[in-house]
Amino acid sequence: MTETEVLSILREFLWAAALISAPLLGTALFVGIVVGLLQALTSIQEMTLTFVPKIAVMLIVFFLSSGYMARVCLSLFNEQVLPVIAQ
Repeated sequence: MTETEVLSILREFLWAAALISAPLLGTALFVGIVVGLLQALTSIQEMTLTFVPKIAVMLIVFFLSSGYMARVCLSLFNEQVLPVIAQ
């Protein structure tokens, strides 16, 4: 296995990690901005007001996108890891 192949596999793994984490990170960003705007408009500065909605929405998004995350992991395994093991 050459250095180029190793770097290619590493690049694929990093790209898959970005794809897997994108739904959760995007949701956390969106909910954080919405809650921050609501806090700024109402002058309510409660810490649990930012934490609880983020956790609740992220759990929902995690369960909805878990199939997508599994497909990304399986395709990465089938395309990158199995050919290396078969050699």
